[in-house]
Amino acid sequence: MKKGKSVMEDGKHLHVVGQVAPDSIAGELGVAPGDVLVEINGNKIEDIFDYQYYTQDEYIEVLIRKPSGEEWILEIDKEYDEDLGITFENGLMDDYRSCHNKCIFCFIDQMPEGMRDTLYFKDDDSRLSFLQGNYVTLTNMSDEDVDRIIKYRLSPINVSFQTTNPELRCRMLNNRFAGQALEKAWKLARAGIAMNGQIVLCKGINDGEELERSIRDLSAYLPDLESVSVVPVGLSRYREGLYPLEPFTREDARQVLSVVHRWQDRLFAEYGVHFIHASDEWYILAGEELPEEERYDGYLQLENGVGMLRLLMNEFQEAFEALRSTQGVGIAPGELSIATGMLACRFISDMAEQLMAAFPQLKIHVYAVRNDFFGEMITVSGLLTGQDLLAQLKGQKLGDRLLLPQNVLKSGEAVFLDDMTLAELEKALQVPIDIVKSSGQDLLDAILK
Repeated sequence: MKKGKSVMEDGKHLHVVGQVAPDSIAGELGVAPGDVLVEINGNKIEDIFDYQYYTQDEYIEVLIRKPSGEEWILEIDKEYDEDLGITFENGLMDDYRSCHNKCIFCFIDQMPEGMRDTLYFKDDDSRLSFLQGNYVTLTNMSDEDVDRIIKYRLSPINVSFQTTNPELRCRMLNNRFAGQALEKAWKLARAGIAMNGQIVLCKGINDGEELERSIRDLSAYLPDLESVSVVPVGLSRYREGLYPLEPFTREDARQVLSVVHRWQDRLFAEYGVHFIHASDEWYILAGEELPEEERYDGYLQLENGVGMLRLLMNEFQEAFEALRSTQGVGIAPGELSIATGMLACRFISDMAEQLMAAFPQLKIHVYAVRNDFFGEMITVSGLLTGQDLLAQLKGQKLGDRLLLPQNVLKSGEAVFLDDMTLAELEKALQVPIDIVKSSGQDLLDAILK
């Protein structure tokens, strides 16, 4: 390790270290929160793209500025692509780029006034796609951004397609360049950059023949375009003055699934992957059984609600069978409750019934919480508010504990969407609340705690 003078004083490129992973390369070399990354191999770092690219090599020199002003040059020998163990206060290492579209299906436009400011920020930043898995429209991506992704071999990039019809895409996004932006995706695919896609389906707009066209066009970019999800548009009750979208019916859902399944069978026969996937909501709306695990191709679209319920059930079943083989030794009598969104409630109830049938000493109450805040058509647990939980669970049999899914809370904080805190809900309901992670094993462990 050498120490040297500053070679850069441009505040634009100050990247403050937020956390350093224990036992990491950076930690062993004395990098600490509050330090500033100045350069790597003499190169200024603009954003996360640059950082990821320049830290890949087996030998790198990293210039760090300590809070005292002292600067260290860290000479690092490592494995190719080995992470340094640094996360920054600003994950992008640059300003976030907001979305300039006015999509007819945008959920942020369907939110009431008076919520915290961060909930109204529309991101459309390709760097967030790489860093956090966000889906982007490509309309906010410059040609330079595309070239940097290709140069740095950054993937996967997640693209919100909606349709491959350029004229229709312009209308859906209310952006005259939205159709042209599709060329950026084709350029990435031709360069071998891995991508995943999303289609937000709107009734009478990009469904039917337009959906057929989109699947046909997108499948031509296999295997670089690895998967595409089809999700129904989310419609809140705050749609005054917005595009008049209609909810899908049971028959509509069955037609969508028919299209998806037909293409899945065709593409699996040709490529060995199912490629196009319908989110769980379609199966529940259609009244059809969820597909077997093999249909999900390794759950590539899990964050879009594709296969979440199947994975949860399979994980729970595996954990349950292991528990049953022990004949429930050590399971103490207890009474508790679980609250979830309307979408998952039937499946959670089935799991609870299994447990109670096998172990009669357990009493589990499962409650489906209706989304009065956003409207009854919003059925996912991740959009439940503290006030809806309180209003509908007050006076119910809750037992000794209440279990809630992790996604009801703001990431990293014990706060609901409406800014009610977990502690406030506990106090109002007069019951301890346990937050449950997303897996079936976690659910079983939380019940048996």
